[in-house]
Amino acid sequence: MIENEIIARALANVGIEELNEMQRAVLEAGTTKDMVLLSPTGSGKTLAFLLPLLTTLTPEEKKIQALVIAPSRELALQIETVFRSLGSGYKVNCFYGGHPIRTEKKSLEHPPTVLIGTPGRIVDHLERKNIDLDTVNTLILDEFDKSLELGFTAEMKEILSHLPSVRRRVLTSATEAVEIPPFTGITQPVRLSFLTENRSNKGLTVKKVQSPVKDKLETLYKLLGELQGESALVFCNLREAVERVSNYLTDREVDNEAFHGGMEQPERERALSKFRNGSASVFISTDLAARGLDIPEVKNVIHYHLPVNEEAYVHRNGRTARMHAEGTAYLILNEIEEVPEYILREPDEFYLPEQAKKPTPSAWVTLTINRGKRDKVSKKDIVGFLFQKGGLEKDELGIVEVKESCSFAAVKRGKLNELITRIRDEKIKNMKAKFS
Repeated sequence: MIENEIIARALANVGIEELNEMQRAVLEAGTTKDMVLLSPTGSGKTLAFLLPLLTTLTPEEKKIQALVIAPSRELALQIETVFRSLGSGYKVNCFYGGHPIRTEKKSLEHPPTVLIGTPGRIVDHLERKNIDLDTVNTLILDEFDKSLELGFTAEMKEILSHLPSVRRRVLTSATEAVEIPPFTGITQPVRLSFLTENRSNKGLTVKKVQSPVKDKLETLYKLLGELQGESALVFCNLREAVERVSNYLTDREVDNEAFHGGMEQPERERALSKFRNGSASVFISTDLAARGLDIPEVKNVIHYHLPVNEEAYVHRNGRTARMHAEGTAYLILNEIEEVPEYILREPDEFYLPEQAKKPTPSAWVTLTINRGKRDKVSKKDIVGFLFQKGGLEKDELGIVEVKESCSFAAVKRGKLNELITRIRDEKIKNMKAKFS
């Protein structure tokens, strides 16, 4: 069948030989009925809903055929990246706040086949009459419960009122507690749930750490010293707390990155890149990082603040001990806090030494280059430049990411100063560039 050929080709492009159980189930369900897919964060939902979509697109229709709505910029960008990697040849655009809307408007001179975006930004384009959604026949509402939680109900109602031709709706969620409002138009969907295993999280160990005083900063520092440089995701309940914890660790010379919804998009992208490439082993965030972010599995989840409810606790812990891996979640409790009731088994206590060890510094640092996709610079261009002009060996260059207006490259810590001296006056693709 042609559908199988399309999917086989796409999987070959991303180098995947075998789909997981959930992805196979989504494919087998076909593309004729609405679908509700419940599956934990990090289980491969994006690939699961994009593969069947490929079989419904037609090259003859030069207008928008599919709309994907995501609750956060990062998730929207992640979906775009996965779609591009499938090598389908169809045009895709990604619309989100935090960068100029005129850039997006210009990209609409030739409408995309697939449009991905956050609810607020798509409404902006509808109000300005920049986009026409009359031809959309597939609607995907990714992490739908998160969009409701973030208060996007009005925006989503508005968007869905502009979709007269939708034949199929797919809704995904990482939680069972999702009610499907009538405005979605979803009726009698195929319902696939893969959440039961996630609740038990077999590879997860939970430990409690007592803070002798109400302020937990010193306790967190000591705990990070015991983790010996392993990756750690630290959850705080407020943006101000994220900043405070990050500033404290920076003052103590701990490689860390802060992340929350109040940051500008370039800052958020830089923070994510540095955590992904290992330049920062500690990532401090609000619950924004509990779902929908393209970050690698972490060894340790640290609940600096206790989660607001069981759902938040489950999603935070879902960042570690996925599939067959193992991980540890730490609850830092001060003198007036207790283990929440929904944690049925009392965690073992993790004892900290009197004398704090200095947390292990990262072996990598991030080189930032002020050239990116808009300058027609590719990952291959960056890698070649750093090998040829920078004199780096293969094992001295780590993950390279090319963003819209800049690029990030992980470089072995001991090589950075020598590298910058070598490339300071060099050009990338005959363009001057700044390196920092």
